[in-house]
Amino acid sequence: MAAAAPTIKGVQPLRAGVGHSFFWRRLHSLSGIVPIGAFLIEHIVSNYEAVNGPLAYAQQVKFLNSLPLVRVLEWAFIFIPLAFHALYGVFIAIRGRVNVDVYPWAGNWGYITQRVTGIIALFYIGYHVWTQRFSGVNLPEHPGAAFAKVQHELANPWILAIYVIAMLATTWHFAYGIWLFAAKWGITPGDKARQRFGYVCAAGGTALCILGLVGMYAFINPKYANAPADVMPAQPAGIALPAPQTAPPNSTNPAQPGAVQ
Repeated sequence: MAAAAPTIKGVQPLRAGVGHSFFWRRLHSLSGIVPIGAFLIEHIVSNYEAVNGPLAYAQQVKFLNSLPLVRVLEWAFIFIPLAFHALYGVFIAIRGRVNVDVYPWAGNWGYITQRVTGIIALFYIGYHVWTQRFSGVNLPEHPGAAFAKVQHELANPWILAIYVIAMLATTWHFAYGIWLFAAKWGITPGDKARQRFGYVCAAGGTALCILGLVGMYAFINPKYANAPADVMPAQPAGIALPAPQTAPPNSTNPAQPGAVQ
């Protein structure tokens, strides 16, 4: 009688040549760094402009929306990669096996934490994109209303708490994702290299999280309480500034050198 195959515990390593899983997992890992991770850094840095006031934040929003082919870039490098990364991440989470009760190793805790923070980030990003991009005031057309729109949303303490939790989860997910990316792609071979790079990722993720929380606080800072609904109102149609008056070409000006006194 043949012996039963042993049950394999723990997180399974990626192996090339087993179906298409290797390719899709590598693509999933890469998309979390570029372009999604790059956008996350840009988004947090841009939101940090809020510490300089409503007008500075509005100017940053206006600048981003004035980039060439911005809508094509938005879909090609943000929405579509984000949808793939999120949906395939859910697929991985559903098929994964949690066994921290049997093997409470740091790697297994990291695995489950990465799945949990990914789910939190998924729901938050869906909510955030809908409320800030596709509902209410159209910020690409009215960038001056950006500060007030976020400020009104964060005035709700429950929404503020969700934003804080999401910032912690998203930056953790990104920082640990970088560490996993380097390990999977052979950038950090060996335990010592991975341990050292882990400190770098932890420091970078912490700095990014603090930057995001400081930028978030700007919207509830009493210094900018009751910000105007739009700090860059559109010029009413039909109203034009008067043209500067210039002297006729043949007129003389007493203040000019050589003028007849």
